[in-house]
Amino acid sequence: MPFFNLYSHNFVRVAVAVPEVRVADPVFNAAETIRLAERAAERRAALVLFPELGLSAYSCEDLFHQQALLDAARAGLERVLAASADLAPVLVVGVPLAIDGSLYNCAAVVHRGRLLGVGPKTYLPNYREFYELRQFTPGDFARSDTIDLAGQPEVPFGARLVFRAQNQPLFALAVEICEDLWTPIPPSSHAALAGATVLANLSASNVTIGKDDYRRQLVANQSGRCLAAYLYSASGFGESTTDLAWDAHGMVYENGTRLAETERFTYESQLVVADVDLDRIAQDRMRQTSFAQTAHRHRDAVAAFRTVPFVLDLPEDPVLPLERVYERFPYVPADPATRDQRCHEIYEIQVQGLVKRLRAMGAEKLVIGVSGGLDSTQALIVCARAMDVMGLPRANILAYTMPGFATTERTRDQAWRLMKAVGASAAEIDIRPSCLQMLKDIGHPFHHGHPVYDVTFENVQAGERTSHLFRLANHHRAPVVGTGDLSELALGWCTYGVGDHMSHYNVNASVPKTLVRFLVRHVARTGQLGAETSRVLEDVLATPISPELVPGQQGGEPAQTTESVVGPYELQDFNLYYTLRFGYAPSKVAFLAWNAWRDKSSGSWPDTPEAEQREYAIAEIKKWLGVFLARFFGQSQYKRSAVPNSPKVGSGGSLSPRSDWRAPSDGEAGAWLAELEKVPG
Repeated sequence: MPFFNLYSHNFVRVAVAVPEVRVADPVFNAAETIRLAERAAERRAALVLFPELGLSAYSCEDLFHQQALLDAARAGLERVLAASADLAPVLVVGVPLAIDGSLYNCAAVVHRGRLLGVGPKTYLPNYREFYELRQFTPGDFARSDTIDLAGQPEVPFGARLVFRAQNQPLFALAVEICEDLWTPIPPSSHAALAGATVLANLSASNVTIGKDDYRRQLVANQSGRCLAAYLYSASGFGESTTDLAWDAHGMVYENGTRLAETERFTYESQLVVADVDLDRIAQDRMRQTSFAQTAHRHRDAVAAFRTVPFVLDLPEDPVLPLERVYERFPYVPADPATRDQRCHEIYEIQVQGLVKRLRAMGAEKLVIGVSGGLDSTQALIVCARAMDVMGLPRANILAYTMPGFATTERTRDQAWRLMKAVGASAAEIDIRPSCLQMLKDIGHPFHHGHPVYDVTFENVQAGERTSHLFRLANHHRAPVVGTGDLSELALGWCTYGVGDHMSHYNVNASVPKTLVRFLVRHVARTGQLGAETSRVLEDVLATPISPELVPGQQGGEPAQTTESVVGPYELQDFNLYYTLRFGYAPSKVAFLAWNAWRDKSSGSWPDTPEAEQREYAIAEIKKWLGVFLARFFGQSQYKRSAVPNSPKVGSGGSLSPRSDWRAPSDGEAGAWLAELEKVPG
């Protein structure tokens, strides 16, 4: 399969169709079903779901006992079967079928002219407006487990069927019908435990006020609990309105996340598609070991399922991008409506962690180094909030800026303005004399006037800053608050031990760089710490990210920019999220990044100046992903194995060995770098 084809990366495009129907008119309904199936095939979908009893219409009531209607519905199914021979997708259509003297509300699973199987509805509602027991028999009452239908012998029949694609084993389909989902233990729960990754619900579901929200909750929760994709298609325009109304509600959810939804109350047929990530489902099931435990405890129900194998037609288009939008900044909420709430919660987590640590230590003061850069700014804001929560003066924040050989006037000025603006006790310590003494002691050529700016020269400065902070902590009986972020820890961009790697408590260690920018900008925009603080924060946000350890040219600009070495943080945070949270192969991470960053119209991002519309070609994505893999897997774990305590902030993960990430410090990156070679460019 071509690299730029979504099916190469364990995605599957699914479709939910809600056709216009005519009551008791299978000829019209079959034609509309075929038309939508053809549209789905053009969209390169592998699966199309239709509503409950869609070939006859759901609202036929006692007409279901008329032989003419039942025969016409079977004939409609045969027309769909014949048409499907020329179509790639699997079709799931609803049809009433008389079997062994009983009538069943069925889902027919059709592929390339073959009936893969038929699933009858298990739970029949017989309350309020529903009278299905008047016409139908529950599926688990059936005597036969195979049937002869539409000229095809021994078609699998029953509610416990899983349809698994032999050429895409992560795609395993199970179906249930409407009321099945509304029960305490839906059949799809056991189907998921039996291996089904895609659950499809053919529904009718008349509409009443507020019912749409309840449906969303049901579908979202079932997909989340089952760690599965869940497709839902409810009847729309054309069903009888004698006593009921229908809103054409179709949805696709994946592990609790909504991917697509129809427009309700339309007067014509609809089709929505979504790209389901089968790797995400498989990874989450593997990681959440309680899923396997549940399958074991329900092994008798799981064992009752039969597997129906088939070969899925996978589109082989050279380029078939995702229609699913991936956020360019997965750690940052793209939806403005959620930003304030998310920002508030992150600060509450960071502040609570720091307050608990201070109280446990019996400390009322803290020590922090302030560089005038992004991370120490965020940490200082957290410290200020912590003092407020504890009812202590912000002067108890003992803040120090410590200029070295490469500190620019810009960052030094920002550090001073920021410390004063938040009300901290501000001081400055020039570390150059102690650094020169260290360089002299170890015989470094810089001490003799030679401009050798090697890693020793750099780390002497980082070490002197940390050494001063720890001795200040001893002197004032106050802990050192760390400032380094998750992105730096992932890339090993920190000086180990006596360096910015170490502190008594680090409030930022599980906050990635892109999220730090967002949090600082949020405080600046909302003016929470006053107008002067907001002005400083805006200046900090506009400052290039640099360790400022190597002297720059005249004019005050730093000689180093961090991103020229470790890569753009926006890309590296993207790589980190999908590597750490989901364990995806590098080629898949690259494919996701290509979809998110390939042009200015792709992906999504928060409305902030730093998130300007940028583009990355696949060659550049591959280059920086290679840097990430080499540093993350091959170089930096020993630093992460000895990190200070820090609160976990997001579901994207933490790199603490006591929390989300446990790995050997002497591992190799070869397997990941070899897999990356699948990426062109």
